Amino acid sequence: MSKLSVDDLNPAIRNVQYAVRGELAIKAEQYRVKLQQSPTSHGLPFNHVISSNIGNPQQKGLDQRPLTFVRQVAALMDYRDLKNIAPNAFPKDVIARADELWEEIGSIGAYSHSQGVPLIRRHVAEFIQARDGYPAYPEHIFLTGGASAGVSLLISMLISDPGKSGIFIPIPQYPLYTATLAQFSGVPIPYYLDETNGWSTSVNEIRSLLEKTRQEGKVQPKALVIINPGNPTGALIDRNTQDEIVHLCDQYNLVLLADEVYQTNLHRPETHPFTSFKKVVLESGKDVALVSFHSISKGVFGECGRRGGYFECTNISDDIIATIYKMVSITLCPPLQGQIGVDCMVRPPKKGEESYALWEKETNAIHKALAERTRHMVAALNAVEGVSCVDSPGALYLYPRIQLSGKAIEAAESAGKAPDVFYALALLDATGICVVPGSGFGQKEGEHHYRLTCLCPGVEEYVGKLVEFHEAFTKKYPHV
Repeated sequence: MSKLSVDDLNPAIRNVQYAVRGELAIKAEQYRVKLQQSPTSHGLPFNHVISSNIGNPQQKGLDQRPLTFVRQVAALMDYRDLKNIAPNAFPKDVIARADELWEEIGSIGAYSHSQGVPLIRRHVAEFIQARDGYPAYPEHIFLTGGASAGVSLLISMLISDPGKSGIFIPIPQYPLYTATLAQFSGVPIPYYLDETNGWSTSVNEIRSLLEKTRQEGKVQPKALVIINPGNPTGALIDRNTQDEIVHLCDQYNLVLLADEVYQTNLHRPETHPFTSFKKVVLESGKDVALVSFHSISKGVFGECGRRGGYFECTNISDDIIATIYKMVSITLCPPLQGQIGVDCMVRPPKKGEESYALWEKETNAIHKALAERTRHMVAALNAVEGVSCVDSPGALYLYPRIQLSGKAIEAAESAGKAPDVFYALALLDATGICVVPGSGFGQKEGEHHYRLTCLCPGVEEYVGKLVEFHEAFTKKYPHV
């Protein structure tokens, strides 16, 4: 037996919870292994596991196809000899891109600049400037191993007084935020999104919480997290609310942390467009400290495993930029293939280039599939008694609310489970569909939700199983 026990570890670690890869995901993986080992004699009521618990588009079973341009550039950077071995296999613009990156980077087996390859940071700055119409500067941009790495770094730096430094987080929220706050002994200050109004953000509620927190004096509010489009809700914040949020951060001296990784996941861009908080801050003329995050894991890329992303600092002082650089230097550099993915994301093929037609075809197909699946799932779920689901205009998820009877809640309590966890485990056992219970994201007392992705192919069969299960569950645990 090891002499090292959990009690010997940092006590903050024991408080970390991360629902999207928690109990449900572990059990789903056990089922997946059982199906592989005994394909004809597994004894389960389903023949495959559907991983609807995490936004992982290229995961086996979801199988979103990688974008050809990205993989071709990556291949030429990973194995340079391909340029000569298969000279006719790659479009000219792909070869030109790889040549340009190779000239700057060399072998991707070597470390890069700790802040990220300078040329790629320059391209990110050009992308931001073209998007927002305002200057962006490479020295204010940090490439990261996915957006999560940047979020964790910034939150850790903002916890100046462990146990007392507070950060406002939306509820429901992506559990990265509560997990990171627990890890660094920060204090989450939850503000609730309004489900009855499309999961909108209430600035008045945040202001009331701010005043209450300041009056109590136990926690010092340091920052406000905004996830736009939302995760798990898929909601988009309207421009008036964005203006109010910026004014609030200016009034109370809060750092604004803008998680914008789903900015291109827009199902109805004509009526629900994305506006970056960088644009809103600069148009306001207010000196609000802003850190904006983006990633290659979402959008139409779905390159989660490459771990690529960036954050941009706006109205952040040079000494803090230098401190951030010191901290990223500890890990030497972000993954090079992730950085190359970022370059492809911010600099896709242009009209007239050889790769453009295929790029447009592939990206349009992914956007169309996500929008159609979302629309179909919302309609089907809302047609079920005891289920209500906000029609998500963005991101990759839906967050339906389920009505559970007193009998179901009693059964959950007897099993030692939260009601929505009990429901989600039963769903997994019956159908092989793995979702995330709403308690992992946060919800109002007495409410029950679950998050599922809109990435699953065969959406009719998939949603049909959700509907059939809910009806059977309700019959087993009826309302009286």
